[in-house]
Amino acid sequence: MFAAFDKIFTPENILYLAKGAVISLIIAALSLLFGIILGIIGASAKRSKFFIIRMLGNIYVEVIRGTPMLLQILLLFSVVPSIYTAFTGDVLRMNTYLIGVIAMSINSGAYSTELIRSGINGVDKGQWEACETLGLTHWQTMKLVILPQAFKRIVPPMISEFITLIKDSSLISCIGAVELLKGAQVIGAEYFDVMSPYCLAAVFYLIMTISISYLGRYVERKLAESD
Repeated sequence: MFAAFDKIFTPENILYLAKGAVISLIIAALSLLFGIILGIIGASAKRSKFFIIRMLGNIYVEVIRGTPMLLQILLLFSVVPSIYTAFTGDVLRMNTYLIGVIAMSINSGAYSTELIRSGINGVDKGQWEACETLGLTHWQTMKLVILPQAFKRIVPPMISEFITLIKDSSLISCIGAVELLKGAQVIGAEYFDVMSPYCLAAVFYLIMTISISYLGRYVERKLAESD
């Protein structure tokens, strides 16, 4: 089962997998960042006074959360270029890493919407009334008062979302992007032994997720001290 382990466990292969791990980490970090931006927009939409905007926010969250991320990645990879070609006659070629970041950002944005919305709802209503008394606009109130307090409340679930994105970055291997899992598959195909590189990839995933988990706990303690 691990016949080629001694051949696979070389500095070159470990460095190759390490580069794949860095790519996975970058993709997850970008997806989380853009997902938070989409989450702020989505949470604002779901709290809007206008029915159509609230409906669009709800549709976005329900559709994205109700379908697999793998399906969303494949839709962006194959269906969107096909639609573009049908309307323009030109061939649309998208970078696989870009597709991964877009799909994962959209997916993360739906989950971040609910996290941010719950964080905003958790802020005392007196804060809104105080800002209104001071003459602050709705945007100023959100930017200066509400969102900073809301983000303190959602740090732990956001850390969990980041860890989930690191693991889900492996899904973009299905469209040819060479991240950590795809790197392990490439090495496995070269040595005709998939178990050894998969085990090494698992070690890299564990190092990343456990490190971020501990970092999240540290940040959470610091935020608790600042209250």
